[in-house]
Amino acid sequence: MKIASRKSRRNLRHKRVRKQVNGSSSRPRLSVFKSSRHIYAQIIDDDNMTTLVSASSLTPKVKEMLAEDSSGKIGIANAVGKHLGELALAKGVKEVSFDRGGYTFHGRVKSLAEGAREAGLVF
Repeated sequence: MKIASRKSRRNLRHKRVRKQVNGSSSRPRLSVFKSSRHIYAQIIDDDNMTTLVSASSLTPKVKEMLAEDSSGKIGIANAVGKHLGELALAKGVKEVSFDRGGYTFHGRVKSLAEGAREAGLVF
């Protein structure tokens, strides 16, 4: 399968899921995006159209967490999830709805979700 068609199919899945998954101020949406090298996650309040918390593999705090442990992309995704969960709990967000962004719930996306759950987020 060509990359362009794979990307367009992911976008179609993401649009279809976004019709159902909506973040509110009481239960915001945890959105995931991954590139070939990095992973990004945001907690979004769709009612007010604001990003409450964001974290990525480029965040300095995540890089500090990984300084002693280089465990590959899946380990980095887990650290991003833990950091995002800590930031969300500090903002008072305990419960979110998970938006996997059209990606399969496997590998890095699953690892990020597990890290966020370990930090205390409920979804």
